[in-house]
Amino acid sequence: GNDPATAKACALRLLGQKANVLFTTCDVDLAAPVVRAAIDRGVLAIVPYIGTDQMGPKRFGAKGRLAFSFGNVAQDEGSAMAQYAWGRGWKTAALATDTVIVYFKNVVQAFEVRFKQLGGKIVAKETYQSSGGNNVQNAVSRLNGVKAKVIVTSTAGAFGALSTFVSGLRSLGNNTPILNSWAGDGTYWLPTNPKVTNYWFVTFASCFGDDPNPAINALAKKVKAGTGGFITGPSAIDGLVTAIKRAHGSTKGSVLSKVMEKFKKVPTISGNVSFSAKLHTVFGRRYRVIRIQDNVPKVVGTIVAKVVPKI
Repeated sequence: GNDPATAKACALRLLGQKANVLFTTCDVDLAAPVVRAAIDRGVLAIVPYIGTDQMGPKRFGAKGRLAFSFGNVAQDEGSAMAQYAWGRGWKTAALATDTVIVYFKNVVQAFEVRFKQLGGKIVAKETYQSSGGNNVQNAVSRLNGVKAKVIVTSTAGAFGALSTFVSGLRSLGNNTPILNSWAGDGTYWLPTNPKVTNYWFVTFASCFGDDPNPAINALAKKVKAGTGGFITGPSAIDGLVTAIKRAHGSTKGSVLSKVMEKFKKVPTISGNVSFSAKLHTVFGRRYRVIRIQDNVPKVVGTIVAKVVPKI
């Protein structure tokens, strides 16, 4: 578990040892005690892959200028998914929203906004809950009766609903393409029967040895990566190094945050990253699009969101 008091105590101990930057866990609620301890003392707080716009002023107020995430902001990710769907010729979409966390909801919301901007039509909307929810199959049954070119969701295998969701549709003979966010990365969740087919997701990098960047493939092999999220830690280090260099060696939180808010297509091992005064979670990174067919994952393209829609 993650005890807030313990997390805060650890942060204060590190700060007492003159830490210049704190890295912490990738859930904004679990990270909050550490983030707050750091920013209250003028120290930069970084997380590798929180995927919402809450890592910054929106959640933490004025002092939130010292908080950043090297994950992809959900608005950018949902937008990239919409672009990919439209580019594939999938002009109608059914939405299945896992409502258990903000990130899942924001991705689907962003997809809807951008898909409509592109000319797409939303033909159905369903909700379900992972992490112990028992209504996934109900959503599947309703979606099975809908004619759509793609079914869009954002949920993770580790949360327990993804395998049920995909297997439920396929067991009914429904082979409609399913498009997921990076939450649906990895093969650890794959059912053996029926095998997963016509399943796509966008992610930071391929952990399967076929990423377009050879450096990523080498690192994935070295650390035995299970999802593309592994690259966000190294990316955060790359970004921090750039910020310190641009700050002429300063590690003062207020100085680094001003530099990072001006990041525009800054190179990292995960690709170019951008921040703004409003968005302290990455936008503009090039996503890998991976398709799983007969339980075999393969990179089938890359995509960069052209628009970060308001949701």
